[in-house]
Amino acid sequence: MGAYILRRILLMIPTLFGIMAISFAVIQFAPGGPVEQVIARLTNQGGSDRLGGGGGDAGGSNVDAAGDVGSKYRGAQGLDPEFIAKLEKQFGFDKPPLERFGMMLWNYIRFDFGDSYFRDISVIDLILEKMPVSISIGLWITLLSYMISIPLGIRKAVKDGSAFDVWTSGVVIVGYAIPGFLFGILLMVLFAGGSFYDWFPLRGITSDNWDQLSWPARIADYFWHMTLPLTALVLSAFATTTLLTKNSFLEEIRKQYVVTARAKGLSERQVLYGHVFRNAMLIVVAGFPGAFISAFFTGSLLIENIFSLDGLGLLGFRSVVERDYPVVFANLYIFSLLGLIVGLMSDLIYTWVDPRIDFERRDV
Repeated sequence: MGAYILRRILLMIPTLFGIMAISFAVIQFAPGGPVEQVIARLTNQGGSDRLGGGGGDAGGSNVDAAGDVGSKYRGAQGLDPEFIAKLEKQFGFDKPPLERFGMMLWNYIRFDFGDSYFRDISVIDLILEKMPVSISIGLWITLLSYMISIPLGIRKAVKDGSAFDVWTSGVVIVGYAIPGFLFGILLMVLFAGGSFYDWFPLRGITSDNWDQLSWPARIADYFWHMTLPLTALVLSAFATTTLLTKNSFLEEIRKQYVVTARAKGLSERQVLYGHVFRNAMLIVVAGFPGAFISAFFTGSLLIENIFSLDGLGLLGFRSVVERDYPVVFANLYIFSLLGLIVGLMSDLIYTWVDPRIDFERRDV
């Protein structure tokens, strides 16, 4: 197992490099970079003397028409070329792309992600500031989906073909078909002061007076705010895990060792939980880390935007819109690395759940 783990770790290096290289190359052709973002703010505000940052000496009174600048950056006509050059240097665009990419990789290897372009804070501090919200969402969604889906999936497998199986399958399929963000909007309209009831808050994870509340009141306030986002997110996760559990159990129930166990006089409960459960839960348990990472970041992106939850999903969305590249690439690097580590963890969980699996005898 040690050799397999080492090979997987070594394979993470070219994989991460490829992800970052492709993303960096795509960014080079994306319009509206950080320099253009500042220019847009500048022109909207009516003068560079109102722009926070190092460009005050190139105000509207020192404007020169610069054809080369205007052709390079949209909206830069009439701005002082020295001001544009300062902006490029501030954002690191005064260096060739390959040099910038190499410097970024060297910094990221040392987990030095620099500072945000448009926020007066380091990227790592910004991510750590937003992480508790996303961790909270990811943990609850993963736990709730597994707590509901595993018992339901087992019951559906045992009652395969019955009326219970049919109507629950209908509910599960409908739940899977409804996008989480669309269901979240529906919940807001119904229960968050829309056209019907005003039972739940519309934004945030806690109330403004949370620090002044007692501990029981804080817990109640937290779950009061989390009810609608968690309900919207658990819908698709609950459906996927339920069907996965049912199919895993059905596959195991039909195998010869189950017939043999029944022939020996074991009860259905002994057969189901003494023999079938361990084998059937292999794929479900091994997928736990991946399910958590999915709910932790990608799954909560739209929900965080809808309910204004200040987590990593909302941070990533705003960073892309604002072209805050240090935050964008840091998020991409961290979660790509986490995804690779989680993939390795899933394999290790496989071997823990079923020691018969030996990755040493297989190619990576």
